[in-house]
Amino acid sequence: MDSWELVDGPIGPLLLLATPRGLAGVVFHARPEVCARFLDRAAGRLGARPERDAGSPVLAEAISQLTGYLAGELRSFSLPLDWSLLPGGSEGFNGRVLRELAASVPYGSVVGYGELARRVGRPGGAQAVGTAMGANPLPVVVPCHRVVESDGGVGGFSGGLETKRRLLALEGVLPEPLF
Repeated sequence: MDSWELVDGPIGPLLLLATPRGLAGVVFHARPEVCARFLDRAAGRLGARPERDAGSPVLAEAISQLTGYLAGELRSFSLPLDWSLLPGGSEGFNGRVLRELAASVPYGSVVGYGELARRVGRPGGAQAVGTAMGANPLPVVVPCHRVVESDGGVGGFSGGLETKRRLLALEGVLPEPLF
């Protein structure tokens, strides 16, 4: 059964969605209206509306690992991932970019959009990498917050720039925000 649960933490409420195959979604700013829209879209791709149920083994492990990461106690995730919510799936361009990101950019480091494009065989594809980051259904776990601009800017982020800065500060890449 596809299931979801809310997790509260230092970057605000997150909705986690899991299928029996793995973690399928992480949604920032999980207010009721955001959750409803996401779950409606997910139902269309998964074939049924997910149920709220933290008892799913995949979801329980995802909650445990994400909570550990946000507390600064976990540096890498070891979760099965279900790419069902990624347009084009894990084999398309977006999937190749996200898999490369997850495999090669560890905790506490960053990579430029252009460099990531070169790594997946698309030199000059920095904007396409930005699009892939925006399509990431698994932010934080697949660490799109670690992709930055070549000039040192933090770049965009689906969870908002403040959230990106907080995640990078958690990993020691940026200083903690003053307020």
